[in-house]
Amino acid sequence: MGFKQTLKKIFSTSTETSEKHSNEDLQTHYYKSMKDKTIREVETMLRNRQGFDVASVSEEHGEIIVHVKHGKKAFLVATVIMVRPFRTAVDFSASTETMLFSDFGYSRKLIIELYKELDKRLQFVGTGLGDDLV
Repeated sequence: MGFKQTLKKIFSTSTETSEKHSNEDLQTHYYKSMKDKTIREVETMLRNRQGFDVASVSEEHGEIIVHVKHGKKAFLVATVIMVRPFRTAVDFSASTETMLFSDFGYSRKLIIELYKELDKRLQFVGTGLGDDLV
């Protein structure tokens, strides 16, 4: 991890997963599942977490919007995209509501924790597989 990425990690109030993220834990996760089943599973997982308020679920856009009200307040968006039959990608974006310059890694830890739980609920295939699926 470069100096710029380290500074960005320290002085950030948000974290977003992506296909080629420098931190492998924050790369897009792929599951052997159909889009509708994955959306239902992600929604159920989020609804069952204490202090998580699912504000909106859009199956056609593959997005779930959540307000985290327990602990540090945060805004979370889960995006589910089916890249081919039985291969679905899940990304998260989390922003904390803080007056400080940093959330001290809260958004990053939250996303990693959510991925670990989702990996137990669905058949995990791998991370950052976008180039392999084209």
